[in-house]
Amino acid sequence: MLPSTGVSSGAQFAPVVCSVAAVFLWGVSDFAGGYGARRANTFVLTAFSHVCAFVVMLSVAMTQHGPFPNRASIFWAVLAGALGGFSIAIFYRALAAGHMGLAAPVGALLGAAIPTLVDIALEGAPSRWSILGFALAIVALWLITRPEAPGENDESGHPKGVAAAALSGVGFAGFYLCIHQATGSPTWVAAITRIGSFTATAVAVAATRAPLELDRASVALAFIAGSLDVTGSALFVFASEHGRLDEAVVITSLYPAVTVLLARVILKEQFSHWKVVGLLAALAAVPLIAAG
Repeated sequence: MLPSTGVSSGAQFAPVVCSVAAVFLWGVSDFAGGYGARRANTFVLTAFSHVCAFVVMLSVAMTQHGPFPNRASIFWAVLAGALGGFSIAIFYRALAAGHMGLAAPVGALLGAAIPTLVDIALEGAPSRWSILGFALAIVALWLITRPEAPGENDESGHPKGVAAAALSGVGFAGFYLCIHQATGSPTWVAAITRIGSFTATAVAVAATRAPLELDRASVALAFIAGSLDVTGSALFVFASEHGRLDEAVVITSLYPAVTVLLARVILKEQFSHWKVVGLLAALAAVPLIAAG
């Protein structure tokens, strides 16, 4: 009985490991994309990052020879990519407009709350430990989001970039819900999503008549952002296929902690003791959610 129990436990733990890995990949990706958006047009930067992401994940998918998604899954993957791709562009603009440490958690909070509530309604309530983890994650994101310095507000008195971050959060929720409907190899699904992502952002580039200009630094940042983002997406697909959607969504929504830390270390952004408490609470929420 012990060997089979170990296999079962390992299989159950795998989605959590993938979700945690996606946290770090998405956190670094958002920092790179947000920083790049300060140097170039957001839609042009994001469109190029999606091209890079597609090439990277297509190469991985072709070497793995995993099951190719069926027509329904392709539809859901493309739709998820379109919603997520456009939302990422808006999100990068939000990160570039104000403090990354403030804007990043807002999109994550809305992106996590909507699909989590949907999944709980469909599959039933998770365990008590998971519920505690969910609550702690929400509190953590709220603590990280709290505007405290006067410089964090725009002319209307609202925190800079929060409105755009909230809009992107709704789009992220749509991405989570649509990608959960796609089945097949996670690498193939992730690669296909970037077709929708590029299409959505390319339309935005054409509609806004944005100049197709990127300097070397922006190209490098776009490549890093796109490659890490699509890898995180593949890990999320695996986690959501082999575990609960609400657990995968809430764990991966903790990626702002990574973005905030990078903004603090590299950009020297300042944040209060409450934000530090929020980051610690976010880290503590992960094992609680995984315990369910």
